[in-house]
Amino acid sequence: MKTTVISVALSALSVGGAMAQQVVDVHCHNIMPDFTNSLDAHDAALDETFPLPEWNVESHLAFMDSAGIRISVLSMPAPQPYFGNADECRDIIRRYNEQTAAICREHPERFKFVAALPLPDVRLSIEEVAYAFDTLGAVGVKLATNSRGQYLGDAELEPLMQVLNKHKAVVIIHPHKPVPVNDNIIATAPLAVYEYPAETTRTIINLIARNVPARYPDIKWIVPHCGSFLPMAIPRMKAVLPVMVAKGLMQPVDFEANLARFYYDLAGAPSAEAIESMLTITTPDHIMYGSDYPYQPAAALVSGMHRLEQMLSNNRHLSQYKSLFLTENAVKIFNLQENEK
Repeated sequence: MKTTVISVALSALSVGGAMAQQVVDVHCHNIMPDFTNSLDAHDAALDETFPLPEWNVESHLAFMDSAGIRISVLSMPAPQPYFGNADECRDIIRRYNEQTAAICREHPERFKFVAALPLPDVRLSIEEVAYAFDTLGAVGVKLATNSRGQYLGDAELEPLMQVLNKHKAVVIIHPHKPVPVNDNIIATAPLAVYEYPAETTRTIINLIARNVPARYPDIKWIVPHCGSFLPMAIPRMKAVLPVMVAKGLMQPVDFEANLARFYYDLAGAPSAEAIESMLTITTPDHIMYGSDYPYQPAAALVSGMHRLEQMLSNNRHLSQYKSLFLTENAVKIFNLQENEK
């Protein structure tokens, strides 16, 4: 009954355009009871400075129907459930992956998922990649910007990058609490306000500075939240790099090869200005829709979808890319089949 009420209420906000698009959502989360219980056991429920929202399959499907979303790609939320015991982390991650795979089997035309990995343990993470792809049917992996201080791009992750490259994996990146972090600042402005965009930018710069995407060209990286601060950071990095290289402080960077491997989702604040800014560092075939459900109320996300659709339809430059952003790019990157439409 509750699901029916939600569906009816949200349907009142729906309009034909979004429904007709049959959108693919590449940025949303499923929050399982076992995951939240593991956080509670370690007093870690507020590690990311705000509580995890409630989630269930029925409410998510109701939101999707109202927003015109055909398929959602589920990923595990922050924080990384590592509390000093690698085997415990592996077990928590394995339960999440298996439970999420079961949801996808029950709703194969609506849900796909990217597997979580038990980082910072690289060996266990490589084992989980094999299990997730070969047994569970994951369509990619989700990687935190950092796993308790181990940042993407760091040298200890090279064996994992080799495996992901062999699998031609899609990697969805999501910001986690930075390490270190200023507790006084985040007490005033929680992580989602500033630190998440900054953390994402910091991590991508680390990947680029080490030429990780260029060296592992078969990995496709999805950057969250409208590219965060990268449209400003990339030109600055290009400007200062020659001086840094000349002084022996940085290695040469192949910007073209690195940037070609990044894709971007529209979760957060996808204004026309934000999208135009993203197009200074990427191409229209590398931008996809993301809702960030359930971190905002479903009704707010449905309204946001309609604003985005209207903006794309009415913008002289961006209107030509509407179907790419909302559907086609994600269908291509995740190899979604015609029978899933």
